[in-house]
Amino acid sequence: MATIELTDPAHEVRNQAPPLHPVNFFDLDLALREALAREGGDWGLERAHEVGSAAGSEAALEHGRRVERNLPILHTHDRYGKRIDEVELDPSWHWLLRGAVERQIHSLPWREQRPGAHVVRAALFMLWGNVNAGVMCPVSMTHAAVPALRAAAPELAAEWEPRLTSSDYESGALAGMAMTERQGGSDVRANLTRAEPLGDGRYELNGHKWFCSYPPCAMFLVLAQAPAGLSCFLVPRGPGLEFQRLKDKLGTRSLPSAEVEFHGVHGRLVGEEGRGVPAIIRMVNHTRLDCLLGAATTLRRGTLEAVHHARHRSAFGAPLVEQPAMRNVLADLAIESEAATVAAMRVARGYDDAEDGPFRRLATAVMKYWVCKSAPAHAAEALECLGGNGFVEDSGLPLLYRDAPLNSIWEGSGNVSALDVLRAIVKEPAGLTAYLAECELAAGGDRRLDSHLERVRARLAGAFDQDAQFQARHMVEELAVALQASLLVRHSPSPVADAYCAARLGGEGGRAYGTLPAGVDAGAILDRALPA
Repeated sequence: MATIELTDPAHEVRNQAPPLHPVNFFDLDLALREALAREGGDWGLERAHEVGSAAGSEAALEHGRRVERNLPILHTHDRYGKRIDEVELDPSWHWLLRGAVERQIHSLPWREQRPGAHVVRAALFMLWGNVNAGVMCPVSMTHAAVPALRAAAPELAAEWEPRLTSSDYESGALAGMAMTERQGGSDVRANLTRAEPLGDGRYELNGHKWFCSYPPCAMFLVLAQAPAGLSCFLVPRGPGLEFQRLKDKLGTRSLPSAEVEFHGVHGRLVGEEGRGVPAIIRMVNHTRLDCLLGAATTLRRGTLEAVHHARHRSAFGAPLVEQPAMRNVLADLAIESEAATVAAMRVARGYDDAEDGPFRRLATAVMKYWVCKSAPAHAAEALECLGGNGFVEDSGLPLLYRDAPLNSIWEGSGNVSALDVLRAIVKEPAGLTAYLAECELAAGGDRRLDSHLERVRARLAGAFDQDAQFQARHMVEELAVALQASLLVRHSPSPVADAYCAARLGGEGGRAYGTLPAGVDAGAILDRALPA
């Protein structure tokens, strides 16, 4: 007599994509691998492979989940009423931050002053950023504090740099920053915090800051009003630095960001009195690069998750990745991600080459604006590719979506970045010359790019009339896609470059993702985005 085996439909799991982890984020990212070698960082290939493997491990995934579940807690006083201002952090936070420090992601160019160091560090930053976006904030600020101190306060650099660049997590030091106040936001010249001179380069600070990232830092660069005007100070963590509360944020919730008051805290002048913005701008330029890198990581991770899901999920009788409408969406996400990666790595090379300074100055502002502005919409589309599964926390896409807007706000929101581009073009015209020269290295490679560059030059010729600020974002967008298209034409496979130029420059695509024109080679694009 035949036996009939019955299955329990309530517990049988069908048609669900398997977990992406464990995975090596570097080995799967062909665009990043090629850019690392091309931009002078080929000596870092082995390091990038190790970081990509560690970031994609099951352990890293679980630590990343834990820090989002167990949020930081501020303890202002101990049980006896003594002021302590300590932040309680989950052990997984320390695991993640220690991993970045021990791999020198916070210090590599300063410890290993060799060609391509910024490029290698950029790749490592992007790879480790897959673990948790919040943990990359203190990594970025610590890295960026070093050039600021070197330029404006060599004696403070000599004192602090050994600790700031140490790969020993326990004995080293991390750097933070405190610029924003309630009444000013990006308008730091409206700051009210006062700094009274005590002599010998020391000052007493009194006031508040509306945002102070990562209170456990050993030192902070702070802007305050000195007798000669807005100045920059190095403020060690200690008595008089009182944290009021942690911010309840939309994203990067694992990262404690605080409101802080200064009550007679002592600081040391960085640079000259009244020259606070020039003193701290070197730090800001490096953190802006990291905003670009972080946004490029968001685009890459969203693409990876969406393509992986579509290859393993079926609907209406075929895998999603074979459905024409879905193929269009996925290919569109992929070309935007690759464009962000190649641009981010090219900008990073600008920090390795002193002669590339004019290009670096303008390109950092342009690409920080554009890639960071692209990230939220890209994350939303990647989430939608997973359907209802993408709306569930376990997929990781809600976290990606919540974190995506931050880099566009941090270190200058969209308008601030766009206006900074205008100022740079006027004050440092050599930057625009270098930027356009880089774009024109692909001249003749694609007619749509050639036509776009002609339009950009014509637009720039009349850019500084009374409507310049009103049109600032449009101008920056035109510059950004020109550089991305040029890099793709020169360095990426023709299916990727052709699809990008058609959709972004040729007017053949629509306004939403998934509107690439007919004729693009979606199969080749997807095979490159996630090698089988």
